Amino acid sequence: MRKRFLTVAALAALPLLTVAAPASAGAPECAPAASAPTNAAAAVKVWLAGDSTMADPKSSCPVGWGNQFGALFNDDVTVVNSAVAGRSIQTWLYESNVQSTKDSAGECVVSPKTFHQRWQNMLNPTTGMKTGDYLVIQFGINDGSPDCPRHVGGARYKELLALMTKAAKDRGVTPILLTPVSAIKCSGSTAVGTRGFLTETFDAAKAAGVPVIDLHKLSYTLYNTLKFCPNDGDFTKGPVGAFFCNDHTHFEAAGARQIAGVVARALRDQRIPLSNYLR
Repeated sequence: MRKRFLTVAALAALPLLTVAAPASAGAPECAPAASAPTNAAAAVKVWLAGDSTMADPKSSCPVGWGNQFGALFNDDVTVVNSAVAGRSIQTWLYESNVQSTKDSAGECVVSPKTFHQRWQNMLNPTTGMKTGDYLVIQFGINDGSPDCPRHVGGARYKELLALMTKAAKDRGVTPILLTPVSAIKCSGSTAVGTRGFLTETFDAAKAAGVPVIDLHKLSYTLYNTLKFCPNDGDFTKGPVGAFFCNDHTHFEAAGARQIAGVVARALRDQRIPLSNYLR
């Protein structure tokens, strides 16, 4: 049975969550650090790398939040969404070269160590990332698989984040790391977190000196604000059905818009310069 879309309007009317680590829940919204440039030379691209929760849709559901992100910015910003469903950070970078066997350290063997075209496109000196651009990275969902090719251990995860952030910084690009968006899981009447690779993401951001948005915490806090719990496991009806596909992980367009808005609010709250381009 198709979900009732009357609830989408109700979701759209709800306020977006104003939470960003380390700001307190009651803190006032921070103003942008400076006015955004408006001339054509100041145009920037925001490059997205991630999984299905960020990716452009191939059907009506799921819709990744990255697909809804561009509408939140002024005309100086172009969002290039290179997120791909089902990918860990390693399979996103090395598609088809990640083997089904593990090495002595328990990591999936990568051979040859040739980057997939999507990352090569971002690194292209003519058409790829340039000074003033931003690279937003969100993995940590498929990476938790115990099996190759998707499996990624904690140390390897940080190593690959470091690889991506260094490549971006070397080009004058600002990386922004995100912890993985949470699925909906209820513990009684409270939505709780469901993802790993949280410490690894914060550690990688600190080591690289780049901003991190705790989307994991922000997302399950949003679910509590929207009172998604308790839930009987039926994701096809009511506010939960309007937000999620027929599962507990992927988003309808309305849910994707809410998550994109949470990320945008975090940009402002944390005074990340990309916020200067928000509408």
